[in-house]
Amino acid sequence: MINLYIFNETRRGAAYGVGTYIRELTAVLKDSNIKVCIVNIASDKPQIQTEETDGIRQWYIPKVIAQQRTIEDQKIDDLYYRNVVYLLQLHIEDKKNLVFYLNYNQCGSLAEELKNAFDYKLIAVSHFTEWGFKIYDNLPRLRTILKEEDPDSLEESVKKSFEEDRSYYSKVDQVICLSEYMQDILCQDYGLDRANISIIPNGLPDITPPVMDVEFLRNKWYISSGEKVILFAGRMDEVKGVSYLMKAFHEVVQQYPEVRLILAGSGSYDTFLQEAKDICTKITFTGLLEKDELYELYQLADIGVVPSLFEPFGYVAVEMMIHELPLVATATSGLNEVVDSTCGLKVPLTGLPENVEIDPSLLAQKIMYLIQHPTEAKKLGQNGRKRYLKEYSSEIFRRNMLHLYTSL
Repeated sequence: MINLYIFNETRRGAAYGVGTYIRELTAVLKDSNIKVCIVNIASDKPQIQTEETDGIRQWYIPKVIAQQRTIEDQKIDDLYYRNVVYLLQLHIEDKKNLVFYLNYNQCGSLAEELKNAFDYKLIAVSHFTEWGFKIYDNLPRLRTILKEEDPDSLEESVKKSFEEDRSYYSKVDQVICLSEYMQDILCQDYGLDRANISIIPNGLPDITPPVMDVEFLRNKWYISSGEKVILFAGRMDEVKGVSYLMKAFHEVVQQYPEVRLILAGSGSYDTFLQEAKDICTKITFTGLLEKDELYELYQLADIGVVPSLFEPFGYVAVEMMIHELPLVATATSGLNEVVDSTCGLKVPLTGLPENVEIDPSLLAQKIMYLIQHPTEAKKLGQNGRKRYLKEYSSEIFRRNMLHLYTSL
């Protein structure tokens, strides 16, 4: 029996898909020879408490109260992690075959405290990098910044984040990453041994609602039967490439007036509304949707677009593949491996010394190509579902994770 303790930081637990990852991980480990407990640190609960649901035990350890932060944040974090580990020492009864599973970078002091207190294996999952959301998929710039002797404030932030990650990874037994892209960075830039890195892509269950009549769904969402629907799902954020999508859509709508762009997700809309004011009647902002509502949009849409500047994995792309949506996606980071040429059209990023960009005209051309070639678009969608079943299903994810745990 493996005793697995999965650490979730609830103040950031839903960010970057980590919340989805932990839910899927616990789901696939049910009915296995693994006893799972989730340790929710920095919890919003008023006091330490435990609960158990479907055989999964959850611990909630409250975050540090803001008024208590009278010393440096790092010292506060170190003391907090020390107390977390002390509580674990008191309450973990079966200390055999312990595996601790960390889901956030920059928890080096927690890893160190665990190392001093237990005989265990420690796994870190590289879900994302903080620097990736600051300079996007621009590895030449990262490597230049790391050599910079007189960094500006942004460069200093990137260097600090990178060094904290490197220290953290040096303290663990095994690192899980989601793509070959990240494995190469961990080896080349962080200096990790390839033997201590496992590539295990995320998985999603094949849980889709009953197929509904497309015309019924279009009527429900007030979309005319003649409109082609282009769907974006995700945060309204610069890193998601929304500004470039807006520019591309200007070109698309000029050629195809009977087209609609649906943007499903939360965020700050002001900038994007300003960019789209002359074609605003052709764009629908839905805000954050429930899963069943989003699944309806997947069924009625004609094309899915994922124009991210940086995407460590891409849950949205996989969801679209489940629903047989043909994709237009950027060839960035982990997303470039999730969406291959069998299921989508790729748009390369243009790397500049200070940033990365997308050519809006090229993005528009890819979208219009799928509008012009519906038979080929349908084939790409069908291939996407086949690729999901082969590479990104829950069963594949479960098999890979169980293999890793037993190998430890």
